[in-house]
Amino acid sequence: MAAEARASGEGALDERAVALTLLAVLVGIGAAFAAQFLERLIYGVTNLAFHARWSVAHTEPMDVPRGVALLLVPMLGAAAVGVMARFGSRAIRGHGIPEVMERVLFGESRILARVMVLKPLSAAIAIGTGGPFGAEGPIIATGGALGSIAGQYVHVSADERKTLLAAGAAAGMAATFGTPLSAVLLAVELLLFEYRARSLVPVAMAAVTAAAMRVAFKGSAPVFAAAPFAAPGEAALAGYALLGALMGALAAGITTVTYAVEDLFERLPIPWMYWPLIGAMVVGACGLLEPRVLGIGYSNIVAALDGKTVGIALAVLVALKFIAWVAYLGSGTSGGTLAPLFTVGSGLGGLIGAAAARWVPALGVEPRVAALVGMAAVFAGCSHAVLASVVFAFETTRQPVGLLPLLAGCSAAYLVALLLRRTSIMTEKLARRGIEVRTEYSLDHLMRVSVREACVRDVRTLAASTRLDDARAALVQTPDGPQGFPVLDDEGRLQGVVLRRELLDLSLDGATRVGALAHGADEVAFEDETLRDAADRMVRTGAGRLPVVTREAPDRVVGIISRSDLLDAHATRLDEAHRRVRLRRLPLGALR
Repeated sequence: MAAEARASGEGALDERAVALTLLAVLVGIGAAFAAQFLERLIYGVTNLAFHARWSVAHTEPMDVPRGVALLLVPMLGAAAVGVMARFGSRAIRGHGIPEVMERVLFGESRILARVMVLKPLSAAIAIGTGGPFGAEGPIIATGGALGSIAGQYVHVSADERKTLLAAGAAAGMAATFGTPLSAVLLAVELLLFEYRARSLVPVAMAAVTAAAMRVAFKGSAPVFAAAPFAAPGEAALAGYALLGALMGALAAGITTVTYAVEDLFERLPIPWMYWPLIGAMVVGACGLLEPRVLGIGYSNIVAALDGKTVGIALAVLVALKFIAWVAYLGSGTSGGTLAPLFTVGSGLGGLIGAAAARWVPALGVEPRVAALVGMAAVFAGCSHAVLASVVFAFETTRQPVGLLPLLAGCSAAYLVALLLRRTSIMTEKLARRGIEVRTEYSLDHLMRVSVREACVRDVRTLAASTRLDDARAALVQTPDGPQGFPVLDDEGRLQGVVLRRELLDLSLDGATRVGALAHGADEVAFEDETLRDAADRMVRTGAGRLPVVTREAPDRVVGIISRSDLLDAHATRLDEAHRRVRLRRLPLGALR
């Protein structure tokens, strides 16, 4: 049984898990190099498109003077992405994470090799020519593709390939932002759909490896470095929680608007490869009004967190960034969602925080902390990845005093967003295809109940020496009896199981001994196992019931467990979830 558990991936960490971890580390190294390559590719395209020079030095489209180039360059990039999607792969369209989730859930975590090449290339072209996206979505998709391809070339199971895919995705995010912990949490909340040591350890090691390589490439400074924040008071925490609730409502609206724009493009009477051109026209128009809208724009987030962009300038930036991002993403081009959401969230948070500081000073809300909370809360509301959002904001700013406001704001945002929308910006696309994705995790109830607790002790057995005619005569007297019977030899040892329908098969000679029909002598359930173990064994063997034995005497039957017993075990879970008990009034003395 132990060997069987190891082979199925259900046991504890073993040598195979160690090998998977080592492979995940290699995937993490590859994802780190891919992240660096993508970043330099974006800068290279930006330099070439806006400055007409060959260079991979850091630059942004906002550095270009206003002119017709801000309108035409995004359209040229959109045309290139449309051609790549039409003749390369449609999988490069969108921000990447929903597509990766779909491959995890319904594609055995298999991603085509060409996606690993075309996704970063198309994203670099879209972002480098002014697309208002972040590089994180494409690199998450690229890292995931790298892990998936590694799992396809190495002899691993679909479950292990999922782990490698999640390891690559987490490594890509960690290499981009230097946020290994939030990358692991994001993988758990959006890709793994589980929390097990044999999947968590490889993903964590891949993320740590990629983050360490980022330090070697770029140093250890936080991505969004800002001056230290002031510690919040009690009233301020309430204000940040309220701000988070507002951001949650905004996040639900962002998801609705994003997919409404996508629906508008779906109705256009022109081929989909031309849609990005229309989105690029909107981007270019917004760029003419405010060049800071173009490109990734991490500097805009830092400016909001530092309080350097305020008032009308910040409001205009937020509005135009949102319009450009929604239009371009809805048109089906390639780009990420994190950076635009962070820009919108930090800007609105800063604006609301400034208003609160001016009109309700007693709250003690600091605009810069409000910008941090707004940044994370919008992402928590849009993605429903609340823990990843809190930790991400901390890792990218290294502001310990921000943790409590972040937890309050992101939790409130998550609550409100869930009340307003069942789906997130990551799962809405899958929901529209009829795929419901649940991101709530709880311990399988069958793992909480042992076979010892649920099995039937009063077992009706048959002797192996019994004639078939005699067994049939007994069955006729109990038509509603059990459907299967353990068969024992003369010394009471288990020989297997025989089914009622097999005993009643009239094509068999009545003189046949029952022992000749017994089968599945090794298909048993141990008392100390969980019902999940028993259920999995039933599925693998096709058995509807299993004799229950002990470790000390594996050939002595002490009970029997059937499929109906597994269903009956859920009665306790349903009772715990729905039964409401009226609390009795306690005397005051009982509380002392």
